[in-house]
Amino acid sequence: DGDTIRCGDERIRLLAIDAPELPGHCRAGRECVAGDPFTSTDSLRQIMGQGPLTIRRFGVDRYGRTLAMVSAGRTDLSCAQIERGHAEYVRRWDNDGAVARTCPDAVAE
Repeated sequence: DGDTIRCGDERIRLLAIDAPELPGHCRAGRECVAGDPFTSTDSLRQIMGQGPLTIRRFGVDRYGRTLAMVSAGRTDLSCAQIERGHAEYVRRWDNDGAVARTCPDAVAE
């Protein structure tokens, strides 16, 4: 979806954002982000095409995905998805405020 990518065998969860879930992926009892998951995914693909990817890893989540900030050229993917309205910033998922420091205008509440 709009907050997870695959790089070879590695699944990477973009740091500090939550994007709309694909149909059937919003678990019962969870409040999922509103929006069109297909548009969010298309947006992420488009951003990724802007340049070579750089991955800054922060660890692994409970699903085994790498938690990371990823840039395409000079564009941070988490920040771009927030700015485009295709994901929401989640402060509690922002390791040491890394995304907040990278795009403070996008995450201002």
